[in-house]
Amino acid sequence: MTWLFASLICASFMGFVSISDKIVIHRYTNTSMTLPFISGVCQVILGVACLFISGIPDENTLNANISAVTSGAFLGLAVMILMKVMYTQEVSRAIPVTQCAPIFAALLALPLLGESITPVQWAGIITSVIGSVLISLKIDQGIHGIFLHRSFYFLMISAFCFGAAYVVGKMALQELPILYTHGLRTFTLGLTFLCFAVRSETWNDVKHLIIKRSPAFVFVTINEFITAQFAMIILLFALSLGPASLVSAVTSSRALFTLLFTLGITKIWNGSLGEEISTSSTLTKLFSTLLIVGGIVGISI
Repeated sequence: MTWLFASLICASFMGFVSISDKIVIHRYTNTSMTLPFISGVCQVILGVACLFISGIPDENTLNANISAVTSGAFLGLAVMILMKVMYTQEVSRAIPVTQCAPIFAALLALPLLGESITPVQWAGIITSVIGSVLISLKIDQGIHGIFLHRSFYFLMISAFCFGAAYVVGKMALQELPILYTHGLRTFTLGLTFLCFAVRSETWNDVKHLIIKRSPAFVFVTINEFITAQFAMIILLFALSLGPASLVSAVTSSRALFTLLFTLGITKIWNGSLGEEISTSSTLTKLFSTLLIVGGIVGISI
């Protein structure tokens, strides 16, 4: 199945995107909105460029355009929340929770796209939820209790927005070509970032990075103009061929790719991601991520 391989390729590239974002957030920025601001400017420019190159398609209905714009807005909200959480939390814990998006994508695809969910897929959904809860558990030695980190709830909102972006994006692709849809989504994504990130302290931090000639811009340039763009176009290609619920499920293997990349980079470049690398923490993340991926496999059957 072509959509399956495309989804896996997208997941691996999005794993790189997550790692690059975390490096910039952890090492170079001083506010949680600095990276969204820079990314927003890049995405608006890229969106306009894609729309200019693709042109307006002959078959161009208002509903399809609204679907593409709505998909971009949902994607922007999802990534905005994720970036804000990653400013203070570990990327290997944040990403797996947002990859519960297939749960919401499957539920939304039922009424909106007429896609069905089998009992095995429901079992996969439940398994994914368990994995996301486990990876967000925080053990407080002082209280001797286990509780969900407060970021879990924000990340679940992000996961819902990701799931909605998949489904509404699929609706747009039923009528619109991939490049045009990508342009509308990317432009709206950038505007969503800027709506939240345009602040005086953010602009001051960006100017500080420019004056310092910070390496952050190297990471952002590669990420925004190459890696993320390739991943999003491949995702739209997969959505154009396969069911939104299943494409979102396979793409959520991004959680496993992110964890593997994190472990490798942390071993080579200790402190680059601000990750806890104790044996117990690593095993917990690995087990929880495997549960999520196992649930994703169930959803994909």
